[in-house]
Amino acid sequence: MTVPVIPFAEAEARMSWHALTEALVAGHALPKATLDDTFLYRGDDTLLSRSAWISGLGIAVKSATIFPGNKAAGLGTVNGGVSLYADTDGLLQAIIDFHLVTKWKTAGDSLLGALKLARPDSRTILIVGAGTVGRSLREAYGAGFPDARFIVWNRSPAGAEALAADYPDTQAVTDLPAAVAQADIVTCATMSTEPLLKGDWLRPGQHIDLIGAYRPDMREADDAVMQRGRIFVDSRDTTLGHIGELKAPLADGVITPEDIVADYYDLGSGRFARGADDEITVFKNGGGAHLDLMTSRYILDAWTA
Repeated sequence: MTVPVIPFAEAEARMSWHALTEALVAGHALPKATLDDTFLYRGDDTLLSRSAWISGLGIAVKSATIFPGNKAAGLGTVNGGVSLYADTDGLLQAIIDFHLVTKWKTAGDSLLGALKLARPDSRTILIVGAGTVGRSLREAYGAGFPDARFIVWNRSPAGAEALAADYPDTQAVTDLPAAVAQADIVTCATMSTEPLLKGDWLRPGQHIDLIGAYRPDMREADDAVMQRGRIFVDSRDTTLGHIGELKAPLADGVITPEDIVADYYDLGSGRFARGADDEITVFKNGGGAHLDLMTSRYILDAWTA
């Protein structure tokens, strides 16, 4: 059997954001994933491998190489690949481009949250952060909310202007509080360690999507955001004890574990849903390896369809 090596551009041309969100819903109807992470180090260089096994779906090992010295040579500092294995016999089924899986997993995770939690009549979407993930969010949210207009804020205004120039119905802005006030959906993808988003800026009916914070010392939203909103996560197991966005307010008693309304494993029960038009929903995208597996399986299915 020839194992396909699935490249970025050719595979992406066969993919759909809506189809991916449907695959994520289907994946969460299966038994809960078994997860593990391993790290190897050599000086400043790192090999991170994240693995997931879901009965009925298979096994994925996503390996990332982080070589800071590559930047001076004009090479990407983060590279890697995803190996996808069959659930029935453990045979290797595909090797998939690392960046393809990461892009679609991250933005698709947030899009699914917004499709379930944001008001269907959301028409103004604010993207906070104009990096690679910000561009992915513009594509994903553009597919999920085709009638929306987009505004983009970035610490460097030039970054926001560059992103806006590449997409229709997209405008760069410089006043973050004013932008939050007019947005129906706020999606944040920054590397901030201090909260950028203030709860005092929010208004009833908004949906807040938090992506950037992935370490215990990182936060994008302040305590008031977490107190004003009904909080949802993609996975309790990969967010509550690991990410500053939740770990810090939990440790300080600002919120309690009971304030986490639902995660994606509650989709079937109906608990993962907006309760009223005027409530503020807050979603934390933690992006665990189980989502890499679900995304990889979708990519292989799209590649071979």
